[in-house]
Formats: sequence, C-alpha cells, structure tokens
Amino acid sequence: MKSDFIVLRREPSPTRDQLWGGPVAGVLGMPMAQAGAPGLNVTAEVNNVERKEVRLIAAQADTVAVAPVMPMRLIAPVSSESVTGASAQVAWGLPAVGADTSPFDGDGIVVAILDTGIDANHAAFAGVELVQRDFTGEGDGDGHGHGTHCAGIAFGRPVGGVPIGVAPGVKKALIGKVLDSQGSGSSDNIVQAILWAVDEGANIISMSLGMDFPGYVKALVDSGMPADLATSRALEGYRASTRLFDSLSALISAHELSAQATIVVAAGGNESKRKIDPDYEVAVAPPAVAQGILSVGALGQHGARFEVANFSNTGVNVSAPGVNIVSAAAGGGLRAMSGTSMATPCVAGVAALWAQKLNQAGRLNGFQLMSKLAGMASTAGMVDGSDPFDFGAGLVRCPQE
Repeated sequence: MKSDFIVLRREPSPTRDQLWGGPVAGVLGMPMAQAGAPGLNVTAEVNNVERKEVRLIAAQADTVAVAPVMPMRLIAPVSSESVTGASAQVAWGLPAVGADTSPFDGDGIVVAILDTGIDANHAAFAGVELVQRDFTGEGDGDGHGHGTHCAGIAFGRPVGGVPIGVAPGVKKALIGKVLDSQGSGSSDNIVQAILWAVDEGANIISMSLGMDFPGYVKALVDSGMPADLATSRALEGYRASTRLFDSLSALISAHELSAQATIVVAAGGNESKRKIDPDYEVAVAPPAVAQGILSVGALGQHGARFEVANFSNTGVNVSAPGVNIVSAAAGGGLRAMSGTSMATPCVAGVAALWAQKLNQAGRLNGFQLMSKLAGMASTAGMVDGSDPFDFGAGLVRCPQE
C-alpha cells in the first residue's frame, strides 16, 4: 500500500556566478554585482510510494531526511472566554516577563506565526506589514481564532488601551496558515511553511501546534490495519518525523552563515493532567521535541509567584505565562485563553526583544539568541517544590538595558 512521505532534499550548490550575482572579474576575483541573501537550498516534496521504496529514497545523495506525512493539530487552549471592561486590564504576562519595563520592543525583527492564519483587520495589527501565505487551501484569514490570538501575544498593539503584545515594535510579520478552521493540518505543510518563513527572512518562527499521534493511529485502524500494527507504524512515523525536524533545525542553524539568524520556538503541549494526579505528566512531542527547537511550557499565577500549569507537558526548555492570557480575538475585541499555545508566542516576543538588542550590538545569531532566552530565564519566582523538568530553564525574561 502506498503512503505519502515528506522528502527533504538539498538543492545543487550554487555556482560561483550564481553565488556572487554575476560574472566574477578582476585579478582579485571581486564580484561585479552581489545578489541578495541565498535561500536555504533545501526543498520539501511529497512522494506517494510503497514503504519498501523509502530506503532507496533515503540513500539518494541529495536526500536529507524522509518521514511519513503525519496529521498535525493546533495545541488546543484548555479554556477560552471573551474579555470586556475592567477584566481586560489583567494582562499579567507582560510584567511577568518584564516586557513592560524593557527599553526594547522588537523593532527591526521579523516574526513568523505558523498557525490558523490571522484576522488582518484587527486593531492589534494596525501598522504591521503582514505577509500571508496559505498552506491549507482555505485562503487567507482566520476561521478559528487561534492564530490571531497567538499573533497578538507576540507583537500585537494595545487594544482599547490594553497592552497585549510582548514585542509591539515588530513592523513585519510572516503569517503562515498551516492549520485549517478546524485546527487540523499535516506535517508536510508545516515543513513547507518553515522553509518559506526562513526564505522570507524570519528571525523567530513560532508554532503552537503538535503531532496528532492518536489521530494517526485511528486513521490507520480505520483503514483496516490491526491496532497493534497501527501503533507500531505510528511510532515509526513519530521517530522519523522527529529526525526530520532535527535535520531541518540543523539546516536552519547553518543557514545563518550566509543569511539571517533564525530560531524556532514550539509549544510543549497541553496533555498533562496534574489536577487528576500530580504524576499524570505527558512528555513534549514533535515538533517541539526536536533538537534545536526551543520547547515551551506554560506557567500560571500562584499568589505573587508562578506555578507550572496543570496541563503543561513536561520536559520543556523554557516557560512563559500561559494561563488566562488576554490577546486579540478574531473578529475584533479581546479574548483570554490558556495553554502552551499562549506561552509560545510570548517566548517569541521575548526573543524578538533579545534579537533587537543583539542586532544593535552586531552579535545576532541563533546560538546567542537561544542562549539569552535560556540563560536569562528565572526560577526565582517559582513556587516551592516545583520540578525543574516541568519548567526547564525557567520563566523567560526580556532584556532590561
């Protein structure tokens, strides 16, 4: 039986003329003209093949990674409610990360949100150049609202006097619509969107989505496969997808040698249920679990301190506010949502502020940026008895000088 597989391939290396934008002249070999920053030189294609052909594809010289196309879904908020009046002033996440006192606002940094799209007419995005691309076939816009809320957290302007965005100075944002109005998508679209965002100049890519492992098992069972075999095949897909995102992350890191620095942050997931049992903790899943991708957990308030949200998955790299987070609602106004989906664009916003600071100092690269996010994170405000494995390096903090 044939199945769809994503194949990451290296493009042929550019010739000397292509690299320098024209014929090379002069005894010193100086370029006649210089082209813009080169692309990632990687393509992603979907091949419909038998499983036995996958090994042959993987052995080809230009193949970077191969993985089955896996269903993806948004990391659904655990709660969502409209916000009006005085309650809209409770934007606790901004002071928690120090965004309200930072001298930086993300100016000059390009942020990409890969999600359900965006309500481009919302007041929160006035003055932002929104470069949109639809990978779902639905067209631009946000029929769900999740992407709009996430974008507002990362770089939204104040709405009705209420500050919502960590990096409101961002002037250009890339909006990759990779999930449809039902919050569903596929891993091939995610990979294509990441490549697009890098080629469009993204410095930070934010993804509040994850692999739908149970959905994949169910689809295989529904196709007539025995449950144990379906689970085994799904595990194969899980491992292969993790390796593919590992490879893609490594390529993005190497790409900054010839172009802009880019990091990827991704939600750790909301499947844990510590209210039922403190040990009911689910681990981070792809793509957040991949090496080189910064995985994010959610924190809530506990009096004047912070606690790991009961739903937040364990094994994350860093954490951010993710409970009752006020941001833009599709169609206008504000909405409060909870989830690692909300914590992730918060980290993206904090990253934009650090990127601005590093850029001004001439030291912006992916390693430095990741180091600042993890190295300057704080554990000081965590409630006693918190497990570091649940919150990682701690609560991310914005630069203060």
